[in-house]
Amino acid sequence: MLYLFEPTPVVSVPVVGHAEHYPVHRIYCVGRNYEEHAKEMGFTGREPPFFFMKPADSLVVVNAGETGHMPYPSLTQNLHHEIELVVAIGKGGKNIQAADALSHIYGYAVGLDMTRRDLQNEMKKQGRPWCIGKAFDHSAPIGPITPAAQAGDVANAEIFVQVNGQDRQRSNVSQLIWNISETIEHLSAAWELQPGDLIYTGTPAGVGAVVSGDTMLGAIAGLGELLVQVA
Repeated sequence: MLYLFEPTPVVSVPVVGHAEHYPVHRIYCVGRNYEEHAKEMGFTGREPPFFFMKPADSLVVVNAGETGHMPYPSLTQNLHHEIELVVAIGKGGKNIQAADALSHIYGYAVGLDMTRRDLQNEMKKQGRPWCIGKAFDHSAPIGPITPAAQAGDVANAEIFVQVNGQDRQRSNVSQLIWNISETIEHLSAAWELQPGDLIYTGTPAGVGAVVSGDTMLGAIAGLGELLVQVA
């Protein structure tokens, strides 16, 4: 097949213990999925889950033991970190039931949902989409994917992020409002999931700003660490 210009290369993420990389199809993100974070953002309770998306090429892929670099984005003066468990789908499907959801998961990773908070807040005030606040270039750092069989008890794993060595966010995946299986059930009712889909499952309380030169260290028990410097 002939193209007018060279197609964009496939975005992929390394897999722990494998030479093959995981090719990325879509990135789905769950909003306000930890109760304490929902409260700090002005909401309470077990509200129905909602989703937004990031482009696959917004990923900043960081290999194990390395430091990733993301440039401080344009148009913002309030860039926030949000540490998240990322679910990597290995078997697609639509209307997946929660009881069957885990069988559709290939593995898990540590991710950061970086947010231009000032732009997001302005879009909220105007009742407009958040894309400019969430789906910008380099907004989704991610570490290697650990296959599910090697990931341990992800549903009860500690999750945290430090900035320049100081704790910012620290919680446990068990505190998700909508757990991993429930999230997949809700998400697959709206979209047919495909192998290669990543789901950023939400962030705990403690989100805050970073500036150029800051280093973020995120980790989830059993999944290793993600080290990213704001360039």
